[in-house]
Amino acid sequence: MRAKKSLLILLGLLLAGGLIAAAGLLGAQRARAELMAQGQRQLQLMAPDLQSVLQKFETLPFVLGFQPDLIEALAHPIDARAIARLNSTLQTIQQQAKVGAIYVMDRDGMTLGASNWDQPLGFVGKNFSYRPYFHTALRGKAGLFYGIGTSTSEAGYFIAQPVYRDGSKRGAVAGVVAVKISLAEFERTWRSSDDPIVLADSRGVIFLSNRPDWIYHSLGKLDAAAERELASTQQYMGQTVRPLAGHSPYFVTQPVGQLGWQLMLFPGQARVLRVGLLWALAAALLLVCAAVSSWALYQRRRRLEEGLASRVALQRAALELDDKIVERTQQLRLTNQNLEHKYTKLQEAEHLLRSTQDQMVQAGKLAMLGQMAAGVTHELNQPLAAIRAFADNARTYLERDQPAQASANLGHIAAASARMGAIISQLKGFARKDETIAPVDLAASIRASTFLLDSEFRRHDVALTFEATADALQRPLQVTGNTVRIEQVLINLLRNALDAVEDAAERRVAITLARDGDEALVCISDSGAGIPEQVAAHLFEPFFTTKPSGKGLGLGLAISSSIVQAMNGRLSAHNPAGGGARFELRLPLSHQGVIVASHPD
Repeated sequence: MRAKKSLLILLGLLLAGGLIAAAGLLGAQRARAELMAQGQRQLQLMAPDLQSVLQKFETLPFVLGFQPDLIEALAHPIDARAIARLNSTLQTIQQQAKVGAIYVMDRDGMTLGASNWDQPLGFVGKNFSYRPYFHTALRGKAGLFYGIGTSTSEAGYFIAQPVYRDGSKRGAVAGVVAVKISLAEFERTWRSSDDPIVLADSRGVIFLSNRPDWIYHSLGKLDAAAERELASTQQYMGQTVRPLAGHSPYFVTQPVGQLGWQLMLFPGQARVLRVGLLWALAAALLLVCAAVSSWALYQRRRRLEEGLASRVALQRAALELDDKIVERTQQLRLTNQNLEHKYTKLQEAEHLLRSTQDQMVQAGKLAMLGQMAAGVTHELNQPLAAIRAFADNARTYLERDQPAQASANLGHIAAASARMGAIISQLKGFARKDETIAPVDLAASIRASTFLLDSEFRRHDVALTFEATADALQRPLQVTGNTVRIEQVLINLLRNALDAVEDAAERRVAITLARDGDEALVCISDSGAGIPEQVAAHLFEPFFTTKPSGKGLGLGLAISSSIVQAMNGRLSAHNPAGGGARFELRLPLSHQGVIVASHPD
């Protein structure tokens, strides 16, 4: 009998141990699943920030590829002044864009100019033809690459784009412009996390992490082909990539970027173990309670009150635990909702920025109308005064029964009204927001622009002349674009010329229109002091102006350059030998709405 009782006790202990172990495993599994889901949500919030930084600068080298200074330097690599302008331009853009470096390479991979040209570890004179991004950009595509810089030994994300010889995609590739971006800020941000966070490339090599000793380790052993490729591209120069040992097998991952990167998080397992132990302890406690209850029943309910009190206490503890779990879950849900709301606000802000950029051109046009208001008012006051005088005279003639003289005065009134109507019609057409793309007669646009500014030039005693070559007069020069935007560019250049001759002894502005191959050439020359050398390099940059405060924001030439580039044209400026300044506007000629662009031999 005693042996049977001992066997039952042993079986009961084994069963209790199994239940406790099962409860601990179940609790650990559920905690791990919740931890992994939470980590996945965290990555889904982190990945867009990283993706946003990568995409933010993807268009920068593409836009730089159309900069005249880059094209000029690649066309004349031995011209010291062209290289100096290139270095100055790249350095200014790098400081404004807050990127690591910007540099331009010829077709052989030799660096002609760089934003860090004046630094000991500058890129000028270095050959980067071994980098994959160089060959990708040389083929006319965007080159993307991450690696350690061979000059500075600093890692970064490289974005490269081709630079075309004639400034358009139809020309041959003359070189490559590359931008280097540092991602070190993400490492500093990730350090606030207790869990390891890594960013690995397509081969599984870790190159960013909040665990410095994990960097340049691989998640698995690299094959021979991968090692040869790393050696040929010098992606992780000076680093021996070895498999990462001792990391947790439990992790979550999120794809990022266009190079097959994986953003990974390794949730700490201490919480899993703690939850498993809590579940095991809870199971053990329940088993103990069951044992105590059974023992109490076996003792013929001698301790009934104590057993009931213990059961109530256990139920209360369980309810409090459930309440805490519900409360913590609600807090997490509110946190997630708050993050989603912030993300939505960020998207709205980005949309507002894009719409603001689209409205900048229209705002510049309306600013011009405000500047022309005084001249237009003066131009309208003259025919109004004439209409009033002719009307009074006509009434007098009618009273004297002189209808012929009254009719003549009415004719003068009609002519003055037509003059006013033409001015108002031209202003209304210039002010409207029209995005229509169609063939535009450049000669008609020039006449419309000079018509709007005629009173301004006469009021400032400035001679304005317009001359078209015989070829341009025989066959109208038409370009494909928007009439209002072309007139906006012309008016802005004419107003700048008017300002330039304000203090000149001889005040004159000349416009010429000619055909230059497959392009229409509009030249606006003035008799002013010319463009200072230190100003020429920044002439088309936004918010750069030499005018006194209150007379300009420095957006006119930047907006004009953007409008011209959108029509595959070019806007340049220089000082001719005869003095003054000369702005040249080149636009591809169109035939029945199709733009004809010149190609290299």
